[in-house]
Amino acid sequence: MATSTNTLTLGAVAYDPKVVTIWEGFRAWFAQRGLDFDFLLYSNYEAQVAGHFAGHYDVAWNSPLAWIQAQRVAEARGQVASAIAMRDTDQDLTSLFVVRADSDIQTLDDLRGKTVGVGAGDSPQATLIPLNHVARAGLVPGEDFEVRKFDILVGKHGDHIGGERDAARALMAGEVDATCMIDGNHLLFSQEGTLPSGQTRILAQTAPYDHCCFTVLDSAPKALVAQFVDLLMGMSFDDPEVRPLLELEGLKQWRRGRVSGFAQLEQACDRFAYLDAFLADMRSK
Repeated sequence: MATSTNTLTLGAVAYDPKVVTIWEGFRAWFAQRGLDFDFLLYSNYEAQVAGHFAGHYDVAWNSPLAWIQAQRVAEARGQVASAIAMRDTDQDLTSLFVVRADSDIQTLDDLRGKTVGVGAGDSPQATLIPLNHVARAGLVPGEDFEVRKFDILVGKHGDHIGGERDAARALMAGEVDATCMIDGNHLLFSQEGTLPSGQTRILAQTAPYDHCCFTVLDSAPKALVAQFVDLLMGMSFDDPEVRPLLELEGLKQWRRGRVSGFAQLEQACDRFAYLDAFLADMRSK
């Protein structure tokens, strides 16, 4: 590893300025409890995944797509990737197809010949998972209906919600017939007025899936990783010192990692051959 053998180093993507505040706060909190912790920030997840396999850090804070990228690169290289922890808010999420309240679209099949707005092309929640959902219902994206991508900050895997918000605005402007978004952003857009009350309705909803996770490779320092996970699990939302950090990171409780919730995204990646170019590039490194 390029890092100190006594330091656990995290790789994370800087999708928002608050990322620095979050991990600086975590670093100080961990230090008070005997864990020497540091972090590296990347501009995009593809660089972050490559950095993981280059040994630049020990633990990745991965998007669901970055998890699958890491898992498949590890498998190809004879290594093992593990999802060791995730937020409570990373589990059992859904994506929605939203239409205007006065739309004549009543079923997914009615999307034939229509235009569907999605988020960034690499967004699991606003593009890949919902397009896989509609494909499973018998419609081929790009053939049976037009897909209009709102490619805001590609490389951030939809962590930046600008693409979803722009797609929602396009729906209200009549530029698209339906749009896709994660359930939490549907609530946010309704509260902020991007989707005015009573002017839209939910057409369809995907099955539940999981989102971000901390990822390690089998080469990671086991004792430091175990200490890291123990400290995460010991964080309490009732602790006034740690609560602001948890609120910034959008959770109330850390949970043990699981991989069962990534099945829909894996199917989407396979259906659309989404990872082929990335995996080929990683094989050449």
